[in-house]
Amino acid sequence: MLSPPRSDAKAIKVCTLEGKQVYGGELLVKPVVMGDEMTLLEIHYAAGVGTPLHAHAHESIVYVVSGKLKGTMEGKVFIMGPGDVCRHPKGVLHGVEALEDSVIMECKSPAPDISAFMASR
Repeated sequence: MLSPPRSDAKAIKVCTLEGKQVYGGELLVKPVVMGDEMTLLEIHYAAGVGTPLHAHAHESIVYVVSGKLKGTMEGKVFIMGPGDVCRHPKGVLHGVEALEDSVIMECKSPAPDISAFMASR
């Protein structure tokens, strides 16, 4: 079934993630498509904004649309730019910091309770 476009969806300011304070500012998170088994989010990071090391009960796949990010996963640091993709497995510690203004698309599966995620704003 085709989902209606979410161009009208509002970005929500998020300042905590998995109970941990986002540093350097806040994230702007826009739910693009929400399905039964997965959710697609558009996330905006201003330069210097980052998420502390955290893990969650779902898998995430991240696609970098624009900007430059420093990612940390399982103690390894990597730099991602436009077109790069990474996967955060369920339960694995990871964090991200924007080295410049950045936009990512993040698919989460199984679909987490977005209302709880957004309650952190």
